[in-house]
Amino acid sequence: MSALCIGAAVAALAAPQFTLSWTHSVERTGWKETWVVEEDALRLVRSAVQGSGAGMDPGPDARLQDGWWVWDSDLRVPELMLAASGATVGGWELCTGAVCREIGATPGAPVRIAPCDEDSSAAVALVSE
Repeated sequence: MSALCIGAAVAALAAPQFTLSWTHSVERTGWKETWVVEEDALRLVRSAVQGSGAGMDPGPDARLQDGWWVWDSDLRVPELMLAASGATVGGWELCTGAVCREIGATPGAPVRIAPCDEDSSAAVALVSE
């Protein structure tokens, strides 16, 4: 199983997938993305928005489910870099299973989310939390 590394001060989670959600800074509506952690990339498998506008239009083949426009994807990226300006509505909520944590809520360096080697000492130290 791949591990997920978060931030410069590496926090690692043994998680095959995670959900990243936040409130859009302009539209003030929800956005959710489900990502799968692969060996050398992150793969976006599903996105959902509660509305449209200001760069957040639903994707192709979106369907309305319980007030959210939901669509599937297959985008692969080596990492995510989340700007932690502190000037937005809030940070991001990152959930792996039933465990959620807020990231990037205060001003600081961008938050990096990427696959990491679960055998690395940083990953092993935090996987057991």
